[in-house]
Amino acid sequence: MKKMNIKLMSLWVVVVLTAALAIGCTSNTSQPSPASSEEKSEVVEIKNIKGPELVEQNSGKEKDKVLIIDVRSPQEYKAGHIPNAININIEGFEDKISEIADLKEFPIIVYCNTGNKSGQVAEILVANGFKDVTNAEGVKQFEYDLVHYDDVRGAAFQKLINENQDIVIVDVRPEEQVKEEGMINGAINVPFDAVETNLDKLPKDKTIAVYCNTGTKSVEAAGKLEALGYEHVVNSIDGVKEYAFKLIK
Repeated sequence: MKKMNIKLMSLWVVVVLTAALAIGCTSNTSQPSPASSEEKSEVVEIKNIKGPELVEQNSGKEKDKVLIIDVRSPQEYKAGHIPNAININIEGFEDKISEIADLKEFPIIVYCNTGNKSGQVAEILVANGFKDVTNAEGVKQFEYDLVHYDDVRGAAFQKLINENQDIVIVDVRPEEQVKEEGMINGAINVPFDAVETNLDKLPKDKTIAVYCNTGTKSVEAAGKLEALGYEHVVNSIDGVKEYAFKLIK
């Protein structure tokens, strides 16, 4: 009987040791591997710039390398905004973010009055996958040269001229280029340097919608019209070389 008990005891010890070893091996192989650097989420840093830097970025061909967004109310925007800036109000911004979803890799500059609301919008943009976001000094912090006409992207310009029959569409490119390439259907050609001599074609009681190649000459034309007392002017910041407008000869 004693011999049998000793054998049973020995068998029990073997079973316990085997189980312990199995558990130890299982524990070692089931440890999660550390996340690789590629698996870590990318952190996008919001940049900040002063007024003079924004003015420089918004001049000449440099303006085509960024999208400037005024996040104030439509009323504040209309009262005076930075040239080439489109308006997307902070109120309901996330509902309209689809309007710029194609620019997640493109540099975006936002501004408001003091940098507070634009800072909030910058965070919204980063949270929605935008990679290059800058918050600029506000219009109450720096004395920008402000304009009152509307600046819109190409898609919004196309939507406007499609839906509004009481509108004058003006191609401000040179006459030779228009003859060679054509114009948007229904447009008239008034070259940017001949606006003042063609005012009879541009009634003040109608919306004047201007466009060109890249938005450079159309913004000049919009500024001229504003200086002449026109209150309903819309400029496409995207010209025919940047947005797929259908041109007709």
